[in-house]
Amino acid sequence: MKAQKILDKLNVQAINPGACYGVDGWIEDAQGSELASYNPASGELLGKVIQATREGYEAVVQATQKAFETWRNVPAPKRGQLIRDLGDAVREMKEPLGDLIALEMGKIRVEGHGEVQEMIDICDFAVGLSRQLYGLTMHSERPQHRMYEQWHPLGPIGIITAFNFPVAVWSWNSTIAAVCGDTMVWKPSEITPLTSVAVQNICNRVMADHGVSGVFSMVIGAGEVGQWLTEDHRLPLISFTGSIRTGRKVAQTVAARLGRTILELGGNNGIIVENDADLDLAVRAILFGAVGTAGQRCTTTRRLIMHKDIAGELTGRLVKAYAQVPIGDPLEEGTLMGPLVNERAVQGYLTAIENAKMQGGEVLYGGNTLPELGPNYVQPTIIAMPQQTPLVCDETFAPILYLMEYETLDEAIEIHNGVPQGLSSAIFTTNLLKAERFLSVNGSDCGIANVNIGTSGAEIGGAFGGEKDTGGGREAGSDSWKAYMRRQTNTINYSRQLPLAQGIKFGE
Repeated sequence: MKAQKILDKLNVQAINPGACYGVDGWIEDAQGSELASYNPASGELLGKVIQATREGYEAVVQATQKAFETWRNVPAPKRGQLIRDLGDAVREMKEPLGDLIALEMGKIRVEGHGEVQEMIDICDFAVGLSRQLYGLTMHSERPQHRMYEQWHPLGPIGIITAFNFPVAVWSWNSTIAAVCGDTMVWKPSEITPLTSVAVQNICNRVMADHGVSGVFSMVIGAGEVGQWLTEDHRLPLISFTGSIRTGRKVAQTVAARLGRTILELGGNNGIIVENDADLDLAVRAILFGAVGTAGQRCTTTRRLIMHKDIAGELTGRLVKAYAQVPIGDPLEEGTLMGPLVNERAVQGYLTAIENAKMQGGEVLYGGNTLPELGPNYVQPTIIAMPQQTPLVCDETFAPILYLMEYETLDEAIEIHNGVPQGLSSAIFTTNLLKAERFLSVNGSDCGIANVNIGTSGAEIGGAFGGEKDTGGGREAGSDSWKAYMRRQTNTINYSRQLPLAQGIKFGE
């Protein structure tokens, strides 16, 4: 009953067709197969969505192409007005949309609402950005010539998102791309289709109010739909969030047609805790970073690298804190950790724990499933490791924290950087020199490096993304908008002469 009330508020029907574009409404793709959505906390069937066929996909992409021809000519500040209204529409639906995220994905209610707030925040950011798509003016070496650069809309783009942030990551891409003049096709995770339908319903209403269509479009389906997107030369940019394994395939496929990619792949994020750290601060940050969203964030804290002098005390504090984490229904007040997203995730959790034991690890807390709570509940787990084994170098999307010790900061940074991933990182220290060392060119090799805050909870004002196997992509703030546009350098000759660059004389 609770689930149906949430769905009704968001105008999500029991069965929804799988592809849609703007005011033209949902495409009735009758030949598509059904995709079921389940509540990970209870196993309850929430609803079904009809997946798109190839014909439905073609209809959406063609509509998106056609919409781009009009949308790119709308002045950027006017495009920003649509995003302003989208932000206001999301504000109105913040509570039910946040509840739906908790219901369908399994993160706790306050995190679901926080994700919707992130969507609202990026809308606000994009509205301001719509008046700041700046290009440079350069001095020409030729007299009476003016050089400058300008940025043009890139085209229809593809956005492929993961289950763990079913609206925020889409909004990082879509709102920025929209003010840049692009239209887009969204392939959401097949694990959270109802949340994506709810977002698309909001977008449709806002587009209708502005008399436009095809700016925001969606195609629901499994990996086959993602393959269609990555192979489609009509989409000059594919933004992909997901596993490193799939990201490699996306990168290769898009590169083969000389397209662009924004890749947000795995994270295996570490926190270094120095012997002069504020341990009260560190424990709170580690707890949220490792346990929040049941360890299913790309920025989740997975490795704790502790100075040997404080390792015993910090470990004891963490074990005590873990024992006090309320686990249960994500929609219930007071719950701090909900379920994993599905049975496959639970199996990955159990396999990692067994492998950790085989590689010399000692489980200090947790390590068990909690079937009495529901089908996908597990204990947050702390495992002391003798060293950074091959298992620790992999990312397990679950609440498992590996503990390791060090003696010198150089050793800690070497351990920290000794994994393939490079997304988020942090150090806890009250020593300015150590903090600056961590942030220097010889310090963290991650795209995000923090001092005295954890690895999770990045703000939208900064560029989000990582290095190495994380993919090198950047989304959200700073100058990430440039990925969604094409740069053009212009030179204007306002003389009656034709001097050549580099002083070349030709035919004189």
